[in-house]
Amino acid sequence: MKKILGLDLGTTSIGWALVNEKENDKEKSEIIRLGVRVNPLTVDEKTNFEKGKSITTNADRRMKRSMHRNLQRYKLRRKNLIECLLEHHIISDETLLYEQGNNTTFQTYRARAKAVTEEISLEDFARVLLMINKKRGYKSSRKVKDGEEGELIDGMEIAKRLYEENMTPGQLLLDLYNKGKKNRPTFYRSDLQAEFDKIWNTQSAFYPNILTDDFKSSIHGFNKTQTAGAFYGVHQITTAKNAGKEGYAQALSWRTDALNRQLGIEEEWQHYSRLIKILSV
Repeated sequence: MKKILGLDLGTTSIGWALVNEKENDKEKSEIIRLGVRVNPLTVDEKTNFEKGKSITTNADRRMKRSMHRNLQRYKLRRKNLIECLLEHHIISDETLLYEQGNNTTFQTYRARAKAVTEEISLEDFARVLLMINKKRGYKSSRKVKDGEEGELIDGMEIAKRLYEENMTPGQLLLDLYNKGKKNRPTFYRSDLQAEFDKIWNTQSAFYPNILTDDFKSSIHGFNKTQTAGAFYGVHQITTAKNAGKEGYAQALSWRTDALNRQLGIEEEWQHYSRLIKILSV
């Protein structure tokens, strides 16, 4: 007997049959087993399949889930901000938080631009905050293995933790490293800038002739290479050397210690070079 597997490949289904085929008159052909697997496709999926394009239903579902999450985050941010504005009596329950009436299109944009140099009403101020809040707080799309790590990557959760625990990004990174966490969160620029200013102000008390306000202004916006050149060209200070896991831990320790104690000038440059590299992206 000869065993034969037959396949019928279609765009929306796969049919199959396993049969025994006789090889002489003494044997009898028979069907061992057969079946069909249906793969329902939408019109677009079928069209893409016939054109040879790779398709996946999971990708479409993932995109819709992402849209739903972004909408829910926006609603939650708006709700929290409105509650805060009400608590501090900036607005009342009767305050209109949207533009209405004739010739009011872009009214909030105009108030936002005016607020930089002039006084605006509290109602306009609230609308400006809501406009800014609308585009804030995106979560990272990096994938992690568990929920705890996922929360650590969330930029809003990180900023909240820094505020509530009175920590700097460097202190948080050192804490995560000591706990064996591999993923490094992404920080808001404002938190990194605040840490940089704290380190600079602390160390400038020990090195007033080097870490001057003029020198700080001169390296503003520099990347790591440009900053290294500025430190060496003006003060002949070279970069501290560290590499690997031990070097990373040492750099985080320096970065944390620089908030409250005097460091060797080579050590100190290491913090600044790392921070400025991040801030100049």
